[in-house]
Amino acid sequence: MTEETGMERSVDERDFALLQADPCTFEVLARILRGKCKWVLTDHKQLILCHSAALYPVWVWTPDGAAKETLERAWSLLMKHRPLDQGFRWNMKYELAEYCIARAKAQGIPAGVAINLLAYDCPAPREPDRTADGSLFVCTERDAREVAGMLRRFFDGVDDKAPEESVLMENAAAYIARRGFFLWKNEAGETVACCSVKKNGMLASISSVYTLPAFRRRHYAESLVYRVTSALREQGFLPVLYTDADYIASNACYEKIGYVRRGRLCTVACLT
Repeated sequence: MTEETGMERSVDERDFALLQADPCTFEVLARILRGKCKWVLTDHKQLILCHSAALYPVWVWTPDGAAKETLERAWSLLMKHRPLDQGFRWNMKYELAEYCIARAKAQGIPAGVAINLLAYDCPAPREPDRTADGSLFVCTERDAREVAGMLRRFFDGVDDKAPEESVLMENAAAYIARRGFFLWKNEAGETVACCSVKKNGMLASISSVYTLPAFRRRHYAESLVYRVTSALREQGFLPVLYTDADYIASNACYEKIGYVRRGRLCTVACLT
């Protein structure tokens, strides 16, 4: 036990059972908890807190309709260990977000919702109305530097600080080792878009979806995600992904190829 009564620093099957109530919405948290985390606290009942790495948000799970006591406990532990005013960002349900934002503002911290997240899965892919020119390309070891470059562009595109080059190369190698990074190349053989896949049980999370600016509005990302999604379904996986709710066009694109909205989360941050 830690100094926080009733909280433990390790997860077990009780925590994964809790997350099964929101399998799509908390797919990333479940996957992170099965790997290496910088920090975890859980009571195995009402609250799971997890931080995986410096560049990524802290994840918080609470049940729907959580008691005020649970909301306050989450707020107190987050501010003690991963405070907003030190640049940490928290992914959580909206009811906890509203509570934390109010508590932060009472302390003079300009907190707010930085990103509205939608969680999707795709039980039945639908072929796009328009097929982009070119084809899907599965990255191999010889593509490691290009993969690292596309990952850097993705981070820059979402206004997030990219890791150091060595970390990007490590990430590229890890994706390639599990055949989890994909490019779309146009008819001229140019790389125009990318996405990555991480698998967790029977779920497969698609992320890092990015189209180079010069090639946007040509349906490349739509065709790429459709092809990857279809392949995953054929392998028996349920594809899932997160989107920014404010990107209406991209969300409509995912829904058009069969993605179904399953849940909502938000990222709380210090808005300065």
